[in-house]
Amino acid sequence: QVQLVESGGGLVQAGGSLGLSCQASGRTNSFYIMGWFRQAPGKERKFVAAISTSGGATNYADSVKGRFTISRDNAKNTVYLQMNNLKPEDTAVYYCAARKVGSVRVTTDQGYDYWGQGTRVTVSS
Repeated sequence: QVQLVESGGGLVQAGGSLGLSCQASGRTNSFYIMGWFRQAPGKERKFVAAISTSGGATNYADSVKGRFTISRDNAKNTVYLQMNNLKPEDTAVYYCAARKVGSVRVTTDQGYDYWGQGTRVTVSS
């Protein structure tokens, strides 16, 4: 089992920045890929970004390319999501997820084995 705990959410003005963290514990050597997803009020959960085990491969949703950066520190069992130039449409609950196999190119939430509880990000206009 792997436990994931997100932190770093909050309220920020449009154009501002926010950094999210996801701390993994448990059998952390058993997963390959980490992803971030988000769910806006009344909408489906959507892919944001993913990173391979080594950090050498990443993938982003078109809506966040050039503004968000996913990274990881395997020594700390932590994955990060740096969000810059935030927009009101980025408002959502952000979830961290882990999967054992697959590719960073997969953008659906199917196949992710573990999920965090989510952290809320609110961007005011």
